[in-house]
Amino acid sequence: MNIKLLKQFLALAETLHFGRASDECHISISALSRNIRHLEDELGVPLFNRDNRTVALTQEGQKFLKYARDTSSQWNLIRHELTDNSDQLSGEISLYGSVTASYSFLYELLRRFRIAYPAIEIKLRTGDPEHAIAHVLDGKEDLSIAARPANLPRGLAFKPIATSPLLFIAPLEQQVPNIPTTSPTAPGEWANIPMILSESGVSRTRVDEWFRQRDIAPRIYAQVTGNEAIVSMVSLGFGIGVVPKIVLDNSPLKDRIRVLDVKPELEPYDIGLFTLKKNLKNPLVDAFWSLM
Repeated sequence: MNIKLLKQFLALAETLHFGRASDECHISISALSRNIRHLEDELGVPLFNRDNRTVALTQEGQKFLKYARDTSSQWNLIRHELTDNSDQLSGEISLYGSVTASYSFLYELLRRFRIAYPAIEIKLRTGDPEHAIAHVLDGKEDLSIAARPANLPRGLAFKPIATSPLLFIAPLEQQVPNIPTTSPTAPGEWANIPMILSESGVSRTRVDEWFRQRDIAPRIYAQVTGNEAIVSMVSLGFGIGVVPKIVLDNSPLKDRIRVLDVKPELEPYDIGLFTLKKNLKNPLVDAFWSLM
């Protein structure tokens, strides 16, 4: 099967948008649509449901997605083995991380990697850090940077980079009467304060446990995707939030934020690199992993 066709299928399966997928593949939308239909005709099943507004994988498309990812990965490996007549590694790896990670850790890592392996191209995607591990497990990316969960999924490797405290934050100036600028002390005080928290992930798990241990039912004002949004909402006086220190340190709004001296402190979390253990057999992935 044509490997370029598989890569075009993967681009559409991951973006679910013909425009973005065609840009990624450097072909026209009409050519991409024609190639996908050719692939569907070859397989004898529809891979996508599409109308004028949406694109979605069919059940057959979901099954074919795993095959396409595995085949693309194996193709990259065998191409490297067959064409490499020198000691210099070449090819492409993909990496997923948050915007904060991209300028907190990745700049230095990518700088060192580029010097050591100039022939390896890095495909970087940014997004919600809570999706980082899933992107690796699903085979969307080779590596990702995120916080380490309490329990690592089977088959996943982790290498720590740094540790970041989790902070309770409040607006610098009191804009609403029930939004304090000092740390609450009594459970009753906490119960009346609007909280702005992550929808899910390590920080949400730890703050939920912190409240549970103190028998406090927090008043959740907003559950958001992305720590940067929490800092923004807190700076505007919507409530108290919880974010990693590394996010606050790199936020353009940090001068509008006050860190609350809450005791006991939330457990800090480890930030590091994730990949599937089997991916470490790929010399390109292993090169990035070993450079840490």
